[in-house]
Amino acid sequence: MKTTVIILNWNGKEMLRRYLPVLLHCTQEAIICVADNASSDGSLEMLQAEFPQVKTIRLDRNYGFAEGYNRALQTVETKYAVLLNSDVEVEDGWLSPLEEFMDEHSQCAACQPKLRSVKSRDRFEYAGAAGGFLDRYGYPFCRGRLFERVERDEGQYDDACRVMWATGAAMMVRMDDYNAVGGLDAKFFAHNEEIDLCWRLQLIGKEIWCVPQSVVFHVGGATLSKGNPRKTYLNFRNNLLMLYKNLPQEELATVMRIRYCLDYMAAWQALILHGHWRDFKAIYKARHDFQRMKADYRTVRQQIQQNAVGTALITPVSIVSLYFLKGVRTFSAIRPLK
Repeated sequence: MKTTVIILNWNGKEMLRRYLPVLLHCTQEAIICVADNASSDGSLEMLQAEFPQVKTIRLDRNYGFAEGYNRALQTVETKYAVLLNSDVEVEDGWLSPLEEFMDEHSQCAACQPKLRSVKSRDRFEYAGAAGGFLDRYGYPFCRGRLFERVERDEGQYDDACRVMWATGAAMMVRMDDYNAVGGLDAKFFAHNEEIDLCWRLQLIGKEIWCVPQSVVFHVGGATLSKGNPRKTYLNFRNNLLMLYKNLPQEELATVMRIRYCLDYMAAWQALILHGHWRDFKAIYKARHDFQRMKADYRTVRQQIQQNAVGTALITPVSIVSLYFLKGVRTFSAIRPLK
């Protein structure tokens, strides 16, 4: 076997019970493993009783998505690993296109399938759709999803495509490359960690792809819902840390000045337009903690910049401007796309 599929679980017993049988039925050619982030809902006991054929890794506490996967992937002996959320439903033949693409493209360090929604199966799913991109100011978007606008899948993105990031909901990684850049950033805990990983992989000369010949279905928001202020905090803080680590020196100051304005605009919009006091506070705290944590990342940034031999696939536009000021609502309407 050349692939290990690892599900990182935290109190997701019912999701495992629902989607693990489908994964086992549709994935005969890989090792299936569940790494448990110290769940308190009886997940491990359920796995031992109902799915004894599944390998389990018991972590001593909740390390979050980033460090939880780092620890789990230390046990992997196969060429590839798939980071798979517990709320993903696969179908027959989902794994082979990913393996075949990686086999044929040695420069590809990570790839993802096409993600559609479990709830609206003809639509893309928010977390990854048909591959992720990043605008010049650090805002992520996808083929098939701009902000909250999710497109119907009508085959418009069925070509294999080089992307800026692959979703952590269903991402295949080449283990040699994953280890070469030190894996996921443990300090992120969760959110933006897969984008940061993909950025660092590109800076060492590797590529990230979406392979839509593989299709999976994702529930989304199973751990933290979109409206959770903890999620707001982690998204803003980690996005800023990612920019600080990976942006080239000639772009850093300009991007950070503009993000300063945009972030505080987002905070006041959350409060005044939507009455979300907790999100308002979360964004302010995220910016404060980013400033506090920058000192810890100075050496990391220096190492990343000194070792950079490639460039990341950043889209040279402002998605905020295109979406909110110019009315762009679909990925295919964005120009230029490089």
